[in-house]
Amino acid sequence: MAVPEIAESFTGSVSRVTIGATKDSGGTRTSTVTVGGARNVVYGGSMEETSEKPVIAMDVLDSRPEDWPDALAEAYKDVFDSPGDWAKKCVEEFGAELICLKFEGIHPDKKDLDASHAVKITEEVAKAVGVPLVLWGCGNDEKDNQVMPKVSGAAKGENCLIGTAKEDNYKALTAIALADGHNLITHAPLDINIAKQVNILVSDMGFPLERIVTFQATGALGYGIEYAYSIQERQRLAALGGDKMMAMPAICDVGYESWRAKEAKLVDAPGWGAAGDRGPMWEATTAICLLQAGVDIIRMRHPRAAATVKNFINQIRKKD
Repeated sequence: MAVPEIAESFTGSVSRVTIGATKDSGGTRTSTVTVGGARNVVYGGSMEETSEKPVIAMDVLDSRPEDWPDALAEAYKDVFDSPGDWAKKCVEEFGAELICLKFEGIHPDKKDLDASHAVKITEEVAKAVGVPLVLWGCGNDEKDNQVMPKVSGAAKGENCLIGTAKEDNYKALTAIALADGHNLITHAPLDINIAKQVNILVSDMGFPLERIVTFQATGALGYGIEYAYSIQERQRLAALGGDKMMAMPAICDVGYESWRAKEAKLVDAPGWGAAGDRGPMWEATTAICLLQAGVDIIRMRHPRAAATVKNFINQIRKKD
């Protein structure tokens, strides 16, 4: 039986954001990525009303992770001490379209590394790969305000996606993204009203709405995914309804959240199947679920999970 086309029309649309700058645009990237653009609900309307193809950003940490389970670490154990090689492996072996450089090592409760370390790693990764970069702070407001301006400056001209700007800590990051020509991630804790408020706040500073990607704190499978799905869906509907302050593409952090789940990482659970299979399945299932709600960029970690999700995207979008 043929699936009937959803013919409902909407007055609004999701804006398009291009990440990365090639030589012609003053950068050094060998490719760019454009996300957003939807003019209907997921799978609704004609092909012309669909968004740009969703993309996967594979995580690279600025320093060796200390808490990754073996099932995840196995794929990267030979490159953990070289973020540049790590990024290169993600692109050349695993087909990453974006690299998300996560500055976890600068967090005061972890390795408390300084700005010079972060700048060095930014330059190393930018030199190692030609795909666009996502530059993601550690989440500690004080440390991010010290370090991320230096990171932003080191990548000036590359049109990166930098984040995250929050309701209580948005001014410094918004200012540097504006000064250095980057796109900006605005961050809310699974609250659509706060998400809109942050977009208003950064817009009031003169930051263009068409250079914003929104991030709602991601809930993994079994750990709040139904709420995360609902929020993402409401955001898409608000954009289609004409709300300019909600008309941004969305990014989610599937890799980190999925591998926190005990079902993904617990080894001593023979009744649950092999640990090496559970984790990638947990991550892939979380990602595919959130794609149904309209997410545009998915941060992922395990290469098998990323390959599964990329195959899903290509099958769904094979008419593109």
